[in-house]
Parts: sequence; C-alpha cells; structure tokens
Amino acid sequence: MLRVHRKSSRPPTPGGRYAIVASLYNRRYVDGMVAAARAALAKARPDAVEVVRVPGSFEIPMAAAALARRTADRPDAILCLGVIWQGETTHAQHIGEAVTGALMTLAMETGVPVIHEVLTVSTTEQARVRCLEPKTNRGTEAAATALEMAAVLRRIRR
Repeated sequence: MLRVHRKSSRPPTPGGRYAIVASLYNRRYVDGMVAAARAALAKARPDAVEVVRVPGSFEIPMAAAALARRTADRPDAILCLGVIWQGETTHAQHIGEAVTGALMTLAMETGVPVIHEVLTVSTTEQARVRCLEPKTNRGTEAAATALEMAAVLRRIRR
C-alpha cells in the first residue's frame, strides 16, 4: 500500500520561486505528477513556478543543476519528476541510482532543496497509483516537501 506522508501542519509561506524538472519520457504518468505539483504549489501563492521538460529521467540532474547554479531567479526548491520502468535488465536500476546520487550531491553542493520523485515502477498499476491518483500522487507530495524545505531553510538561514 502506498502511503503519503503528512507534512508540517503549518500553512506554507506565500511567495518563493520553484522549478519543476520533468521527463518527457513516460509522459502520460509524468504529466500527472506535474499537474498535481503545479496545483499544490499554486495553493501556496508562489512568486514563480518554472517548468523545464527534459527528454528522459537521466537528463533531469543536468537541468536541475543548471537551475540550482544560476545566479538570477534561482529557485527556492527544485522538484524532479520522472518515471523509469523496471524491465528485464538492470538498466532501470542503474539509471535510478545515477539520478538519485546526482540529485543528492546537487542539493548538498548548492544548498537548494532538490526533491526526488523520479520513480522506478514495475507495473502500470504502480505508475497509475503514484502518478495519476489524486490521493497518492507523488507530484503533490513533491510540492509539499518543496514548500516545507524552502520554509525550513528560510528559518535556518535567518
């Protein structure tokens, strides 16, 4: 069973800049996460939400790095959304591990929260539940995490 963790009970701080980096590959499912993330961010009344589309999940860290390292309009958090299908070989595992490592390194090196929702799934049902179902959509969860991490870092950096 998929569980969505409850984030802080505090309402999100209005404002802020957010970026979504999303794969075009497996678009039906990724678009579901993007739409849910945008809707959840909109409720927080951000100053800006920028969406960057990349060919596949492997390209997500490169675009996220460009966003995290720019000096003008640097986002307060970056949401990374993609779907990797586990097939008969270990290719998906290698891609998933490379993306995970790159995103964590990027967050630590830049100080910009990088929210990892690049999912590895084995079945259409797993993808549907995590990407298209309103109650369990990982895009919504990514937005909640981005808002909370941006707020946490604002408090810490005061």
